[in-house]
Amino acid sequence: MESLSRAKAPKSQLLKEPKTRAKTFVLDTNVLLHDPQSIFKFEDNNLVIPVEVLEELDTIKTEQSTERGRNARRVHRILQELLPDAHSMDEGVRLRNGGSLSVIINHYMVDQHFAGANPAMLRLQAVLPDLSKKDNRIIACALYVQEQFPPPVILVTKDVNVQLKARAVGLESQDYLNDKVPEALAEAREDAYREIPVTIYEMQRFCSEGRFDLGAEASRGLALNDYVLLRSEVDKTMPARVAGVEADGSCTVGRLRIPESVRAPGGIPIRPRNLEQQFLMDALLDDSVSVVTCFGKAGTGKTLLSIACALHQTQDACSRYDGVSISRPVIAVGKEIGFLPGDLEEKMKPWLQPYFDALEVLIPSKPPKDPQFAVKKVSKKKKTKHDARAHAMEMSPVAQTAGASGGGSGNGGGATAGIIKPYERLIRNGMVEIEALCFIRGRSIARRFFILDEAQQLTPHEVKTVITRIAEGSKIVLIGDPAQIDNPYVDSRSNGLVYCHNRMRGQSLAAHVTLTKGERSKLAELAADLL
Repeated sequence: MESLSRAKAPKSQLLKEPKTRAKTFVLDTNVLLHDPQSIFKFEDNNLVIPVEVLEELDTIKTEQSTERGRNARRVHRILQELLPDAHSMDEGVRLRNGGSLSVIINHYMVDQHFAGANPAMLRLQAVLPDLSKKDNRIIACALYVQEQFPPPVILVTKDVNVQLKARAVGLESQDYLNDKVPEALAEAREDAYREIPVTIYEMQRFCSEGRFDLGAEASRGLALNDYVLLRSEVDKTMPARVAGVEADGSCTVGRLRIPESVRAPGGIPIRPRNLEQQFLMDALLDDSVSVVTCFGKAGTGKTLLSIACALHQTQDACSRYDGVSISRPVIAVGKEIGFLPGDLEEKMKPWLQPYFDALEVLIPSKPPKDPQFAVKKVSKKKKTKHDARAHAMEMSPVAQTAGASGGGSGNGGGATAGIIKPYERLIRNGMVEIEALCFIRGRSIARRFFILDEAQQLTPHEVKTVITRIAEGSKIVLIGDPAQIDNPYVDSRSNGLVYCHNRMRGQSLAAHVTLTKGERSKLAELAADLL
């Protein structure tokens, strides 16, 4: 056999001889798992998949109930359609977008003698000597492609460490940018709302009519359902929402429609504490808005206000929604604690404890006392009678049965034996349901108020999977903090929450609110700002 050092270039290279300024992209496994359709999103450039990527996909495809496993199988089906035989695998194929696709075997790894005489491989082995690692072998394949194709050759990976290692050996690398929100838009989202100056007469007309037409200049940059604050020259303010956008770019703003307070069945009234919470309450209570996205740091009231407005709209048979569904991605902060025992609700209970805490605030077990009576002394006679009644309840078989069922249900976040917290009844009668995202595929969720917490931990494809489950008569709210991400394969510009807001902005069914003012406590606000 002729030595590879004297062999001609692979036939696949002949098919994909790059045009002027064409780029060659080498895809890492995590890019295909993040977006199986990424193969078709590199325009008319050359696309290369190392054979090591196929090995990693083969390992992951056996994960039956995970999004990674499903995406790995989708990639296999796409590649099977594009590369149906050995001929197409060897020579590569043209894609419908004008680019080309090829699966490459690194010949440097086949002939070690040839690899030892190549400067690029010598540099790789000096920096990354362990070629048994798949990441290092993918980098080595990208270096081989760099030798075979004219520049530029770019390794595309969502693994930051792989990007750094590739640059260390002289290889250009970058993140997958197709579903990333542009940096300018990412910076603009930090503004909670826009202030628009108006005259005192325009403010009076808005207050009397409930609507007001902004000029094209003042409307620049606004989209449908954006929230604004009208401010007059005498410093009078009124919150408003963009209710319409004309062909010339001018906008019509309308007054917010929010009640004085909302309350859960049997709960206490909840009122918005600041302007941003008024915006969020307006979006949550508007029947014409089907998807709400909300950004906010810890303690801004995202969870409490969303569950309060949800339960406020499910109080009776005439309500718009039949119940509330709550879910969140299962991604831990810190060290994993292992498998959780119990049924689905017991497994999800630790992850959804913030909502149980919110329900405890909305529907407290004990009515709030006036401060002057909070430490009122109890007479010795009443205390003795109370202790006797409590002892009788503990010894009662009914109480023991209730305690066994209440303690083992796992619904409610730590209820003691024999005591059923008021909000637990909402969970038992199905008004509040716990959803696991891993089982949501294929469902159709009708007449439910669906709250997806920690949505910034999801990929754009996962968020799309959840939103497409929402049927007529339902509403979905995605809340989270783009600055707190524990998923290693998404960031503040590529996570599903930010991606959904960016793509949905301006649609009549979508609204967005950013919360910046902490209301949990002075300590929580100080920690969120300084730590």
